[in-house]
Parts: sequence; C-alpha cells; structure tokens
Amino acid sequence: MRWALVKVCLAVTTMVVVAFAVPLGLVVKEMARDRAFSNAERQAAAIAPALSITTDRDKLERVVASAGSDTDMAVHIPASDDGGARRAAVDIGRQRAVDRDIATVRKLGRASTTEVPGGSTLLQPVALSSGAIAVVEVYVPEAEVSNGVGTAWAVLAAVGVALTVGSVAVADRLGVRMVRPARRLVEGAHELGEGKLGARVPEEGPNELRRAAVAFNSMADQVVQLLANERELAADLSHRLRTPLTVLRLNAASLGEGPAAEQTRTAVAQLEREVDTIIRTAREAKPQTAAAGPGAGCDAAEVVRERMGFWSALAEDEGRKWRVAGVDRPVRIPVARADLAAALDALLGNVFRHTAEGTAFAVDVHNGEDAVIVLVSDAGPGIPDPEAAMARGRGSGTDGSTGLGLDIVRRLAESTGGDVRIGSSVLGGTEVRIWIQLDGREPVRRGHRGAVRRRRPRKLVSTFNRPRSLP
Repeated sequence: MRWALVKVCLAVTTMVVVAFAVPLGLVVKEMARDRAFSNAERQAAAIAPALSITTDRDKLERVVASAGSDTDMAVHIPASDDGGARRAAVDIGRQRAVDRDIATVRKLGRASTTEVPGGSTLLQPVALSSGAIAVVEVYVPEAEVSNGVGTAWAVLAAVGVALTVGSVAVADRLGVRMVRPARRLVEGAHELGEGKLGARVPEEGPNELRRAAVAFNSMADQVVQLLANERELAADLSHRLRTPLTVLRLNAASLGEGPAAEQTRTAVAQLEREVDTIIRTAREAKPQTAAAGPGAGCDAAEVVRERMGFWSALAEDEGRKWRVAGVDRPVRIPVARADLAAALDALLGNVFRHTAEGTAFAVDVHNGEDAVIVLVSDAGPGIPDPEAAMARGRGSGTDGSTGLGLDIVRRLAESTGGDVRIGSSVLGGTEVRIWIQLDGREPVRRGHRGAVRRRRPRKLVSTFNRPRSLP
C-alpha cells in the first residue's frame, strides 16, 4: 500500500509538472524573442527622425553610431532625383539581409523580419522627405533571442524536481501513517493466533483501520471470555465426577486384598489425580500439554515399563499376548512424565476397547540422535480412515470413541516439534507412531490437513518394522 501510494503520487505530480512546465518554458522562450525584437524596433525608431530631416551620409553615420553599432545596424537609402539632380543610393553599416528582402519591404511599406546567418534582422521602412522609402536594418543575434531562456528552463526543471520529490516524501509519510496501523493489526492477529490472548492493537490511523482495530480488540476480548467460559465449564464438569469417584473409592476399599483389588484401587486413585489435574489446569488457564523447559522431561523407558506393568494384568485376564522393546536403557525426552503416561494410557486403552479379547499388542521405543519414536501396535482389524481418526472429536466411528485420546497424543508430540502417524503394523492391525523431537525446534503449526511432514532421525537404535516374536 505504501509503495502503491508513492507511485500514484509520483505519476500524478510528474504529469502536472510536465503539463505546466513545458508550456511555461515555451512562453518564456517567446517572451525572450519578443524582447529582443522590441529592442531592435526601438533602435530602428531612433533613426527615423534623422532620416526624415536629412539623407547626408556623414550625419546619418553619426546618428547610427549614437543609436547602436554600425555592425548591428544598417541604413539603405535608394537613389532619387532631387531638383533634377540624381542622388546615388546610400548604404550605411553592414548589410546582412539580401537585396530582394530589402526591396520587398520598400515595396510593401511595412516592417519584416528575415533569417540571416547567426541570427535575424529587422527591416523597418522609413519615409523620406523626397517621398522615397529608406529601410533601416537592425541585426538581432541568436544569443540575444535566447538570452535568459536556458536559465529560466533550469529554474523550471529544478522547481519540477523539487515538487516531485516533495510530493513523494509527503506520499511516503501518508503511506507510513496508513501502513503502520495495518502492520500492527497483522502482528496482533499473529500473536492472538499463537495463543497470546493479551494481544491488542492501538486504535489509531485512518478511520477504516481504526474501526478494524476496534473490531479486532472486541474480537480478542470475546475470545478471552469464551475461553474463560470453556475453562469454567471444564472445571465444573470435572468437579461433578468427584461424587461417583468417591463411591468407587469406597467400593474399592471394600474389595479386600488381592491383585485385582489393588489394581482397582490404583486405577481409582489415578483417576482422582487426573480429575484434580483437569480442574487445576482449567482454573489456572494453562495448557495441559506444554513443551518442557531445559532440564525437564522424563525417562520414556521407565514410563513405558510402568504403564505396561499396569496394563499387563488386564492383558493376562483377557488372554492377550503383549511385547515391549527398547526400554532396557534410559531414554530421555522433553515431555512431562504425566503427559507421556496419559498418552500411553489413551493408546493402550484404545487397544483394549476396540479390539477383541485375545488380540496381541506391542510397545516399541526407538531412540535416535535427534528424535525418539514410540510405536504402539496391535493385531486388531485396523482403522479404516486414519486421517478422520486424527481429527479431534471424530474418533474411529465405533461406539464409545470420542477421538480425544488420539488428540492428546498428537498435542504431546507436536509440543516437541514432532507428530503422530497412523499406519499398518507388522502384527496386522493398527500402528500408532509417536514422533518426539529432541532438538528443541518450534512446535508444529497444524493446518487444515494435519501436521506437517517431519524428517526422519539420522540414526535409530532399532528398525521400525522389524517383526518380533510375542511372548
């Protein structure tokens, strides 16, 4: 917008300067020519009284010398009869005009100009007392005709350039005044899109941009209010779960001793902790899954062993074969322990919920130089539409599927700059690949088609799809 305004102003100013300066320059040139010939006419008029009195050569030469210069002025008196005496023609000064032009002026009896080498001459007829017509010739050099024209044109050109530069400067300032509020509006929109809910823009500039800033600030306030309402609703709904959780905890306490009772009590306690976390997160207005800072994170191998220890008991009850690999040594990742545990529970819970009893599953951890990949695979029927399953709230389309579990996994991976992919596993069912980036790159910006493609790590400890035997 700024440069477009400058270009328009430059074009308009240039056309205006040309429209006025060119005719004015021609007028100046014509005025200089008229001034030069007016001076020549005055010189010729100064000779006329003397010619009407006498035609004596000596007297006329003195008159010509006093009126001008004999090199720039000439007097041509024709031959005549004076009382029967024949008078010869008299020519005083330097003649530049040709005889034909002089004869024409004498015949017509009116002044005329003619071109000669180096300039022009003014031929002025003067009537003598004898009735003959003398011709006064005044030479006008070309330098006198163009005297001051070059200076005037230079002044006009300088004025035109100054007007053009000044108009461009003014247009640039106006453009800055218009562009700066628009740029601030764009920056505010980017900041709001990045989650900076306090982003606002100054309500200044032209009327249209000021109204746009007012609308943007109003929209940002509404977004903040809507998010606050959402958080309050999430906190209220989570708080309602505490009553049935209390009943479950009391019932679990009455189950007595045994592995199943202990697992039930552990599950109820974990569920209570998750509900408390949801309530605190909603009240504090902080995202549940965020990128870990320097020195934070967890040991992915330890978390996988812990969660597999929890789910293995249920797998044995349902006759499922399971396998875990890649957890024999520490694998540090920039993810909070609770977030990784929640993601694993969501994926393993999907295996138990959407596959038949006896279906095998496996968890593999692959450690690379700049990424860690966690694979959760099963031998079930698979997911017909993986892209739809990754959409938040869509799920797989089966009963009890909300799609929020895969969304939790996706947000965990993208908080590190990684992503999540769904494919076919070597067991014949679904394979969910969690790519966790280790080099601290920016989180993934999701578009309408999901996460962007990431490069593969340079070196992995094990191979992705190498089949392993189940116990």
